[in-house]
Amino acid sequence: MLRITPRAAVDTVTIRRAGSRKLLCRPSRSAVTAVMVVLSLIATLLTAPAAHAAPAVQYTNPLVAQRADPHIFRHTDGYYYFTATVPEYDRIVLRRATTLQGLSSAPETVIWRKHTSGEMGAHIWAPEIHFINGKWYVYFAAGRADDVWRIRMYVLESSAANPLTGSWTERGRIVTPWDTFALDASTFVAGGVRYLTWAQQEPGIATNSNLYIARMGSNPWTITGTTTRLTVPTLAWETRGYKVAEGPSVIQRNGRIFLTYSASATDANYCLGMLTASASADLLNASSWTKSQNPVFATNATTGQYGPGHNSFTVSEDGQSDILVYHDRNYRDISGDPLNDPNRRTRLQKVYWKADGTPDFGIPVPDGISPVRLKSYDQPDRFVRHWEYRARIDANVAPLADSQFRIVPGLNGGTTVSLESTNFPGYYLRHRNHQAWVERNDGSAIFRADATFTRRAGLADGSAVSLESVNFPGYYLRHRDLQMWVERDDGSATFRAGATFTLE
Repeated sequence: MLRITPRAAVDTVTIRRAGSRKLLCRPSRSAVTAVMVVLSLIATLLTAPAAHAAPAVQYTNPLVAQRADPHIFRHTDGYYYFTATVPEYDRIVLRRATTLQGLSSAPETVIWRKHTSGEMGAHIWAPEIHFINGKWYVYFAAGRADDVWRIRMYVLESSAANPLTGSWTERGRIVTPWDTFALDASTFVAGGVRYLTWAQQEPGIATNSNLYIARMGSNPWTITGTTTRLTVPTLAWETRGYKVAEGPSVIQRNGRIFLTYSASATDANYCLGMLTASASADLLNASSWTKSQNPVFATNATTGQYGPGHNSFTVSEDGQSDILVYHDRNYRDISGDPLNDPNRRTRLQKVYWKADGTPDFGIPVPDGISPVRLKSYDQPDRFVRHWEYRARIDANVAPLADSQFRIVPGLNGGTTVSLESTNFPGYYLRHRNHQAWVERNDGSAIFRADATFTRRAGLADGSAVSLESVNFPGYYLRHRDLQMWVERDDGSATFRAGATFTLE
């Protein structure tokens, strides 16, 4: 978080956070007052646009066990269609459901199996399903039965209304400028033009795979015109174990195109990078794309999620939230080749959008129910977050996970709830001396009571939420002077607004 120190007397204070120590300058009270006045005036004149907001979503992770490289497509028929790599690398499967969570238990259909000889006879990888010009297409990678590492890209087509029951036609290999290792074909439309993106090993470049883009031709299994190399893995986080850029996937918003990709070996080093281009730019010009210099989504040992990657994007059931679909493992150490480990799982989590219009993927959230954010009702650009364990409300929270909480069954039992920190599992929002803190559950009766709330209709808006203390009935979680407190409802409009939150 940015700290502005005025030209005034300061003293020094050491602040601890989750075992770390920070040395900060604490300005005098008069200096703070002066700076706050100035900042208030600046904020009035230069108010940044609020980040895109959407209602909370609720999913339980993992969504599907032993399914890697997941791709989910939401069709106009009201169904989500799901496909992914199976551990045996021998077939392509599909399932569908009217909800994302429903995919977890939906029946699975094998729509195609590998050949017993020749092309498409081994390593059936990373299928994606798309609906283009009234027909279904599945893009996938495959090796030869007699040369399993001769990986190339192929396409299936079906004209059936329901792709799980229809027949499929092999449309053959996607031909690129080089007859080399190629995989992870994906497609998107921008500016009325359909593009193909993929990963390939280019002769003369000492990497396992780079990312490429080209226009699609007269049909969805050919490319035409210029092929552009978008990026080569050169950064440290792109080259751990192997020099890899693969699994491209596109999401478009706010006049920009964001292309995520996976990097490094498929163990705990696997992570997501991102390229960004203006939607009005020439997407076949490599200089139109800017690479993020750090991964945008990576292993998080605290939440127990390792090697997140090979993602796709879909939308929530109400169409208001973008959803990140990806795989990872819930353990770090793998015996043997990671490609032989079957336990990559499909997971879902909400994508948040920063005020500058860029996506914030946060961290891979813990297994179980997905977290939410509590948006202030009367200051809607601010969210409840923890900072040095103290709960407060802030705008533009970074890291995002500081403002994410899982609403779980109340520690004190009954029809109550507790709010568990996402990036500090086992830590809960609780009150102590009427102040709200995020602290580790010590197992005591007083902690359980202090960390348990009754969920009520919002005091200021019945469609929102208020949280009433269990052990202090009539006291609610509210913000005051940007800090979070548990205080008695005095019936005032100010109190009711400060004690009301929208779940996002």
